Amino acid sequence: MTETWRRLALYLLLFGMTGMAAELLLLGHFEDAWQWTPIALLGVGLPLGGAVRFRPSRITVVGLRTLMLGYLIAGGIGLYLHLKSNIEFELELHPSMVGWELITETLSGAMPALAPGAMAQLGLLGLLVCFRHPGLSREQQA
Repeated sequence: MTETWRRLALYLLLFGMTGMAAELLLLGHFEDAWQWTPIALLGVGLPLGGAVRFRPSRITVVGLRTLMLGYLIAGGIGLYLHLKSNIEFELELHPSMVGWELITETLSGAMPALAPGAMAQLGLLGLLVCFRHPGLSREQQA
């Protein structure tokens, strides 16, 4: 039963990575290196997730687990960058804005403030997939 849930979670992870990569590409999320980071992470995650599904080994599972930590870090950095950009934008338009008004305008600003949280969510799902994965105890496959 556990392996069925693990496999379903992996499929959900791969589905989420595919959708997020497509969305970022369609949005033109590649103006600078910071914006390329989630696209690059997703580009590595898709084949690595496929390897965990079809050729699980200690190296692929540890690789996916490590990459998922990168997703968590990227989500946190992205959240910071989105919020910082929105704060700067709002203060440029309304220099005297403070308090609750600044918070609400920042959260509903031009950049989707909480969107990077989806990257972190994928990272958590990936860590769940890797938790006590049977591939961790197998010999490395050639």
